Amino acid sequence: MLRYIVKRLLLFIPIILGISFIVLILIDITPGDPVAIMAGWDAKPEVIAQVAADLRLDRPIVVRYFEFVTNALKGDFGKSFRNKRPVMTDILSRFPYTALLAFVSVVLSVLIGLPLGIYAATHQYSWKDNTAIFATLILVSMPSFWLALLLVRVFSLGLGITPVSGIQKWTSWILPMFSLAVGYAASIARQARSNMLQVIREDYIVTARAKGQSERVVIYRHALKNACIPLIMTIGSLFGMALGGALVTEQIFSIPGLGQYTITGLINVDYPAIQGSVLFMSIISCSIILLIDIAFAFIDPRIRSQYIRKKVKAIQVGGEGA
Repeated sequence: MLRYIVKRLLLFIPIILGISFIVLILIDITPGDPVAIMAGWDAKPEVIAQVAADLRLDRPIVVRYFEFVTNALKGDFGKSFRNKRPVMTDILSRFPYTALLAFVSVVLSVLIGLPLGIYAATHQYSWKDNTAIFATLILVSMPSFWLALLLVRVFSLGLGITPVSGIQKWTSWILPMFSLAVGYAASIARQARSNMLQVIREDYIVTARAKGQSERVVIYRHALKNACIPLIMTIGSLFGMALGGALVTEQIFSIPGLGQYTITGLINVDYPAIQGSVLFMSIISCSIILLIDIAFAFIDPRIRSQYIRKKVKAIQVGGEGA
């Protein structure tokens, strides 16, 4: 088991380094010159050179990459080109809004998707199952930003139930959280249905029914426990997806979170803000997936038995060699 955890920890490092390098390349080739914007398009060459030196953009991309990684290891993502504030300070002040939005959206998706998937599986091939499948297909195919705009048009502009944007009231969070949760709930429902259909055909489920246990006990005490094991990985990855989905959702609903900060950085060609926010969200997402991987190893007996067999085999080989 320790070997499994170490392998996942070692895999974490190249992923983060690769993401940081790809982000640097992408923003370097993206149209828009922050030097020209800061100095002015009609600035003299010596002024442009001075601004490039001040922004540290006069160095090769490899040098800038290693400088960024070195400073990032110290918790320093540089200073924003626009407001001259430390990027890490801006990130830490905005991330709680994004974390709240992503966390509640994932929780809502589980509360909606899991019962829907179980209900569809226990009514397989009925009109209830077909309706659930049809609904999840529509919700999975529906872009979250389009749903967000539709919800604003109906509930904010039409009915006036919720605010259009901002976070002044708790009701301001309803539409952005729901618009993110709906698509994830559909994904969870589809996987929960598939897992449940596979589990309820197992021999121990047939045995439980043969013993006279009620269908409710069979489903919720025996089947659900094993059907939810693969869902743990899905739910963990959904949190990372929710952080990415917050980029557009926060912009639509004017939530001052990390997503809005990143989009503003892209519009203003603010390299440190873009690099810092993307790297920070990548670290959070990868950390969550890493924790889910480790938790999955303790929950799933197949992974434990796999590493136990390898350990026993290594001991047997060592004994034979002796």
